[in-house]
Amino acid sequence: MWTARNRGRYDRSALRYPSDLTDDEWARVEPMIPPARRGGNKRRVDVREVMNGIMYVLSTGCQWRALPKDLPPRSTVHDYLDLWSYDGTLDRIHHALYVECRERDEREASPTAAIIDSQSVKSAEKGGPGSIRMAMMRARRSRARSATFS
Repeated sequence: MWTARNRGRYDRSALRYPSDLTDDEWARVEPMIPPARRGGNKRRVDVREVMNGIMYVLSTGCQWRALPKDLPPRSTVHDYLDLWSYDGTLDRIHHALYVECRERDEREASPTAAIIDSQSVKSAEKGGPGSIRMAMMRARRSRARSATFS
């Protein structure tokens, strides 16, 4: 509900872009970002700005080449997104924030129930290896009987 307290909490007008992380949000995410690898050159990019670039692309749905010039280069942002996706950093961030939100609402960290509607069950009954095998057999049979097949 939009109370005076909530309005202040969700106000993003002081940020450069609405998708930028606030100081509080960054304080929660920063410990989960892996440090730079040992050896080689020092990390010269501001990781918070990289995260702001990722959030910008995800929230606006813009193309990578439309990333604003005041954020890190699109290749850098994309490479970090790729790396963090591959090494599980994004999954760890998502899980930690998910658990924190559930605990803040005084709920168990993991859901104890799931809802499956009848439509999901019906589609699962029709799929599977049996229907794939039948479709492949029909294709073979029809190609062999075709007059245009040479």
